[in-house]
Amino acid sequence: MESSHHRGFTLIELLVVLAIMVIITAVVLTSQSSFNKTLILANTAYDVALTLRSAETYGLGNRVAGTVENAGYGLDFQRAAPGSFTLFADTYPPPSSTSCHPTSDPTAPNARPGDCVYEASQGEKVTGYTLGNGITVSDFCAYTPNTLSWSCANSGNQALSTLDIIFSRPNPDPFMSVNGAYSASSPVTQACLTLSSPQGGSRFISVGASGEINATALSCP
Repeated sequence: MESSHHRGFTLIELLVVLAIMVIITAVVLTSQSSFNKTLILANTAYDVALTLRSAETYGLGNRVAGTVENAGYGLDFQRAAPGSFTLFADTYPPPSSTSCHPTSDPTAPNARPGDCVYEASQGEKVTGYTLGNGITVSDFCAYTPNTLSWSCANSGNQALSTLDIIFSRPNPDPFMSVNGAYSASSPVTQACLTLSSPQGGSRFISVGASGEINATALSCP
């Protein structure tokens, strides 16, 4: 007569296996969540950079703004509104010898209206953008070669309340204004934006003197 002995899993073995599965699941979910947060922040930085590139394309490509031709286009960033920014057409005032890019012939093809500053009251707004997922423009900085120094909104000297970056025909070099004013005698030639996530992490976007836009800059000042 043969006998057989069937051995199953003990309760302790089942608990150990279950604990291992819980730990592995937790690690995978945490890693996935961290990856998703990083990816969302990176995508947002690219979106802002692409909007800057769109402003450059519009400004250099003579896109008509309403009834105004040869207007510059730019983005406006405000310290008081870190979760949003504005694409605008620099249409006010009309071309003149006193504008930020003066012309002696307002009827010339490259005559450019505007004062290189976002004038909300003059109907310059084209599109307003809101950053999602709690991401904000936590800081923005501007470089002035005349003083060899950077000024920032929320770091360093905290001297900036607004930053406008405008592209206008025919030169690809951007016009940049801070605190609602453009300085022809001491112009800003570089800018840097810091995007931050509430879950942690930052991405940096730089705009160079020749119009180059980098969504993967290593840092801001």
